[in-house]
Amino acid sequence: MHPPPAPARTPTTLRPHLTELHLSTYAGHRRTTLPLGRLTLLTGPSGSGKSRALEAYAALARLAAGADLTEAFPAPATCVPRTARPDPQHRRGFRIGCTADGPAGPVRLDVAVQVEPELRLVGERLTSDGLPLLQTALRDPGRRVVQAAWHTAGAVPVTRGPLPDDRLGTALLPLRVAGGTDGQRRVLAAAEQMVVALRSVFPCDPRPERMRAPVAPGGGRLLSGCDNLADVLFRTREECGQRHALLVAAVRAGTAGTVTGLRVEHGDDGLLRACVDRGEGSPATPLELLGDGELRHLALALVLLTGPGVLEVDPVGEVPAALQTLTVLADGLDRSLDPHQLRELLRLAVRMCDRGHIRLIGAVADASRVAGVEGVTVLHLGA
Repeated sequence: MHPPPAPARTPTTLRPHLTELHLSTYAGHRRTTLPLGRLTLLTGPSGSGKSRALEAYAALARLAAGADLTEAFPAPATCVPRTARPDPQHRRGFRIGCTADGPAGPVRLDVAVQVEPELRLVGERLTSDGLPLLQTALRDPGRRVVQAAWHTAGAVPVTRGPLPDDRLGTALLPLRVAGGTDGQRRVLAAAEQMVVALRSVFPCDPRPERMRAPVAPGGGRLLSGCDNLADVLFRTREECGQRHALLVAAVRAGTAGTVTGLRVEHGDDGLLRACVDRGEGSPATPLELLGDGELRHLALALVLLTGPGVLEVDPVGEVPAALQTLTVLADGLDRSLDPHQLRELLRLAVRMCDRGHIRLIGAVADASRVAGVEGVTVLHLGA
């Protein structure tokens, strides 16, 4: 696999974003590096590791948001390569990481997670231009801490101290580093860039069987499975007519028959029901009558046209939205979509990703359906 050509460094590309995902030893992956463009699709046969790669990305995002290891890896034993043998201390685990680009330049994060005999983060390394900015190591297995050393470049070149062994040290650095020297400021800038790049993530897997049911009015923030689609459609139609018109155009491209609009109605039971308008003199079509492909196309188009304020994501509140890039993780992107729907969805995705506010990393089962699509980076796994 060859990385996509590096784009010119512009205000858009300087928003923190991941450029590589590193799966050193993770499930079926060994020494795997995935270069990530604005719109990246993973392809390959069943079992090639497409879903596990997206899973690793999502886990790093949860760690960057402050989750502990049990929250980031609910089934850690499945992350250990089957061929991994315990060391003399009966320890087994896995290693993953990523590279983020942005104002601080390329910054790499690598983490080593021990799963057996107990779950703990036993090693972490944050580097920039080959310079270690943060390193942690497990020195005393009897204590629930790791020994950390971060770059200072002052009177003392390195500062040392303990960090918990169940959380990402990079995310904790702003609480530990004073920022009084150029070295400390470099550490803080690199850590902030990595955390912002990772936290702005929305894993999305629309479930048509859940989208057809009427829903109660809520906060109008789209869930990962798009269960509350009607509630979000009601909100987006009221808030932004221009964006809603773009959504209608996208739905028109992926839905059979005439489409003139999307409407949400309040039932006598207080629930919201969405429907597709078919034009004057034609009855509207309730969402529950649409096919699985039509519903998934609608939901994914909505995700691409909205942002963190509408999606159920963990916002990086301390960073202005204009400086963030939302990354959508879409496993099984082509599931239930016919060739026309997939092509139209990718066209929309390319347009939205080119604006720089959103990135898309998806997995598709059939590589032939996305081959040659302009603006898409296709990575073949398992070859």
